Amino acid sequence: MKVTRAALPFLPLCQRLLPSRLAGLSLALLKATALELAILAGHLLLYPSGITQERRGSSAPLPSPDGAAQLPTETKPPVVLLHGFIDNRSVFVLLRRSLAQHGRQQVESLNYSPLTCDIRTAAELLGRHIEEICERTGSKHVDIVGHSLGGLIARYYVQRLGGDLRVRTLVTLGTPHSGTRVVPLANAHPIVRQMRPGSELLEELTRPAPGCRTHFVSFWSDLDHLMDPLETACIDHPDLMAQNVRVSGVGHLALPVHPAVATGIRQALDAERTGAEAATHAGGLTVA
Repeated sequence: MKVTRAALPFLPLCQRLLPSRLAGLSLALLKATALELAILAGHLLLYPSGITQERRGSSAPLPSPDGAAQLPTETKPPVVLLHGFIDNRSVFVLLRRSLAQHGRQQVESLNYSPLTCDIRTAAELLGRHIEEICERTGSKHVDIVGHSLGGLIARYYVQRLGGDLRVRTLVTLGTPHSGTRVVPLANAHPIVRQMRPGSELLEELTRPAPGCRTHFVSFWSDLDHLMDPLETACIDHPDLMAQNVRVSGVGHLALPVHPAVATGIRQALDAERTGAEAATHAGGLTVA
């Protein structure tokens, strides 16, 4: 997968003034930051539309851009989208469109309250929501895509609340699996404290999870300003079938938005791997 990078008019000047490696890093960071700001502006406009919970049955597949009818596809598990901290389902507007246009007949989002103060409580809510989806759709399993904190909530549900019986594949995007040290002043919020390295909740996730049935795919970015260290967004657990996918050139907000990442998510959801195959691919892929 390749993220197309637009040329900047001052690229030759930067390359002359800076050493080649430093210039490359600086330009990548500059472009990623500009993209983050553009995405943030767009998301602020869409944010009000995602405050309320979506209505049941509102996840019907969208038509393809050229108006052509979709070809019949085999039944696939519903996909549940789970947003990050102080966010809502509007962050997934482009991703859910991409999934729907590529054969996912059921794509649903769950809003958890911004006043939620415990990841465990949010994970229990997620479990009830998934049971309702399975009962309504007749499906035995679901796939989950969680951005940032949403991925951590889903992982807790899978590992600690028996969610591996329901979740076939869990894709996380910029999720602090080992904890992040960014923005120390945010420690005033209890859910942020749970995302710190060494927290009691993260210690729970390091405990043995023998026989876990869920396949994990973690997308992490080398320019993610909210992950400190960057590798905290990788999953490292001996009992989990986990694949870590490195994304180059985009930041935290771009992970659920960028079309190349969306392609990678679709591939992860459509793949069927045994535990041995997951281990073979544990080095992940690179989106450059």
